[in-house]
Amino acid sequence: MSLKAQITEDMKNAMRAKDTERLGTIRLLQAAMKQKEVDERVELDDAMVIAIVDKMIKQRKDSIAAFEGAGRQDLADKEKSEIEVIKGYLPERLSAEEVTAAVKAIVAELGASGPGDMGKVMGAVKTQLAGKADMGLVSAAVKAALAP
Repeated sequence: MSLKAQITEDMKNAMRAKDTERLGTIRLLQAAMKQKEVDERVELDDAMVIAIVDKMIKQRKDSIAAFEGAGRQDLADKEKSEIEVIKGYLPERLSAEEVTAAVKAIVAELGASGPGDMGKVMGAVKTQLAGKADMGLVSAAVKAALAP
């Protein structure tokens, strides 16, 4: 079953269970997916859905920081619960050690030697690790691997 179909099925199950919080979050995810399909006139595959899920998680993390800074813990808690629902659609993530090893292998393969090769390495890393690892962690690993 594709990830998109799984999300639709989970939405139906949340409706049946009258789980309003989960249902609302899944509907937000569905809306983001539909928006991408309409805007780009494409049929989403699992990699595109994972990219949308990653983006939604990043948005919520940013919102949590803003809400906590403003003293609105109730809104921050709501965003945290949404993250937990959305994270269920991400594949198993690579550990920091696995990311570092993958980055070192790509750097060696490309023959990259310094910070000037950051763009080339990030392009290759993104294609291989998209959806499998947190890109913030990947970026830090690339910087460390290319440091003089």
